[in-house]
Amino acid sequence: MDYRTLGRTGLRVGVLGFGCGNVGGLIIRGTPAARERAVARAVELGINYFDTAPLYGDGQSETNLGQVLRTLKPRVYVGTKFRLPDVPATELPAAVVQSLEQSLRRLGLERVDLLQCHNLVTRERSARSVSVKDVRDAIVPALMRLVEQGKIGFYGMTALGDTSALHEVLDGAMVQTAQVCFNLVNPSAAYPLPPRFPAQDFGRLLDHAARSRTGVIVIRVLAAGALSGTEARHPIAVPTVDPIASAPEYATDVRRARLLEPLVKEGHATSLVEASLRFALTSSAVSTVLLGYSSLEHLEYAAAAMAKGPLSSEALARLPALWKEFA
Repeated sequence: MDYRTLGRTGLRVGVLGFGCGNVGGLIIRGTPAARERAVARAVELGINYFDTAPLYGDGQSETNLGQVLRTLKPRVYVGTKFRLPDVPATELPAAVVQSLEQSLRRLGLERVDLLQCHNLVTRERSARSVSVKDVRDAIVPALMRLVEQGKIGFYGMTALGDTSALHEVLDGAMVQTAQVCFNLVNPSAAYPLPPRFPAQDFGRLLDHAARSRTGVIVIRVLAAGALSGTEARHPIAVPTVDPIASAPEYATDVRRARLLEPLVKEGHATSLVEASLRFALTSSAVSTVLLGYSSLEHLEYAAAAMAKGPLSSEALARLPALWKEFA
C-alpha cells in the first residue's frame, strides 16, 4: 500500500480507503463474520481509513463498523459525517453537535478522526443544501469547537453542489478535507472536458484543493459500479443507485463506461475497474480513494489494482478522444 498525506491534516493515509456505505453494502448487509473478515483483511493490506455516515443504512453502517472495531481494535482512522436539517442558521451548530453525539454512540467511540458535512454546498441554502455563508459562519466554527473539545481530530465536507460555491469554500481554506467525485465518466475535477460533455463540470476542483492544501478523498471512483461496464449488481450491493454528477440514470453511465474499453483492449489495464481505480491516482492532489465493497474478492482486487500505481501517460493521452464520444 502506498501512502499519501491528507492535506494539511498531516495524516498519512493509504491510497485505498474502505467505504462503509450503501452502494457496496458489505458493512451494512454482510454477515457479522464477513464484516469482520473484510475489515481484518483491509488492515492487513494497509488500508487505514474507514469512512461511514449516519445516512448509510439509517445508522446501521456506524453501528456495524463500531462492533468490528471493538472486536479487532485496529489502529485506523475513522471518518463519519452529518446531514443538517433545514433549520435557521442559528440552530446549525447545535445540529452538528447532536449528529456527532449520536454517531459516537453508534460507533462506540469517544472521538472520530474526521467529521464531514454531508449536505450539498450551494450559493443559497435549500432544503438539501447549505450555503457558503453557512459553512463559513456557522458550521466551521462549530467544528473548530469540537476539535478543541477533543471530540474530532479534523473536519471536512462532501464536495458536491454548485461548482462555484465549492471553489469558494476550498479557495478560502474553510475545510481541511473534501470528498470529491472524480472518475472516468466525469473527470472534470482534474481534467478539462470536451465541448458538450454530458456531466457537471467541477472546474478542476482538485487544483483548488491543492492550492489550499485541502486533503482530497475521492468518492464514486467506479461511478457506483457503472465503470465495471455492466448493469449487473452483487446480491449485497444496493439494487438500484442514482448517479452523482454524471448521467441521469445508471444504465447511461454503463453505456458510456463501455466507450472506454479501448483502455483494456490496448493493454493499458486488465479491466475497466482497474483502469478506473488507477485513474484516480493520476492526480497528486488525491490522498485516498474510497471504494465500497460487496465481498472480500472486491477488496483483494482493488488492492491489487492500486498496487500497480497510476495509469500511464500513454493511457491518459488516449482518454480525450474517448471522452469526446460521450457527447
